[in-house]
Amino acid sequence: MADDSLIPKHGGYRKLKSFQVAQLCYDVTVRFCDRYISLKSRTHDQMVQAARSGVQNIAEGSEFSATSKKMELKLTNVARASLEELRLDYEDYLRHRGLPQWPHDHPVLIRFKQCRCRTLDDVRAWVEQERKQNHTDTHRQTRTEGPNTSDQSVPVPEGPCPSMSSDLLVANAALSLLNLACWLLDRQVQAQAEAFEKEGGFTERLYRVRSQRRRNPPKP
Repeated sequence: MADDSLIPKHGGYRKLKSFQVAQLCYDVTVRFCDRYISLKSRTHDQMVQAARSGVQNIAEGSEFSATSKKMELKLTNVARASLEELRLDYEDYLRHRGLPQWPHDHPVLIRFKQCRCRTLDDVRAWVEQERKQNHTDTHRQTRTEGPNTSDQSVPVPEGPCPSMSSDLLVANAALSLLNLACWLLDRQVQAQAEAFEKEGGFTERLYRVRSQRRRNPPKP
């Protein structure tokens, strides 16, 4: 049922999946920058601010939706642009250090997605687990024994690459989260644009409410 009140329900951004993922991106980015990027570097502040802008603009857009659908749409687009900027910064970090950017179907990223991390602590636990797994796989060996052969150790060529550093893991995990956040925001922008085209903004709502009052004046 359509909400015909002048000021419709608004806010509720904390329940938006886009907000939740963007907030996790922000938490991860603050930790990442503090650990791996010099505080004296402009990149440090730019990445943190881009991550913060993504979160804040989703929230502000949700609040503005009551009186300005146009502003809601604009702020959601700003959030999307900020997260795109952040995504480029993570890609630059990997490229400048000769570290690989993994495709979406990389085994490590598949495990990351399966974890469904909700908090920074969840991401940190995943990183620790991957590093332990990498250490185990690197040192895992099989023994070949037989009457005519001497015992020999054969490395098992399975599991992650031996150079699985924390920054490599976190940067690729952050990119995975940002890909999801940008996809969600693209859908959100499309839905907001369609709603604005169909229902109009505050001016149109005000006109409808006034017209309704004229047709059905309140009883004395």
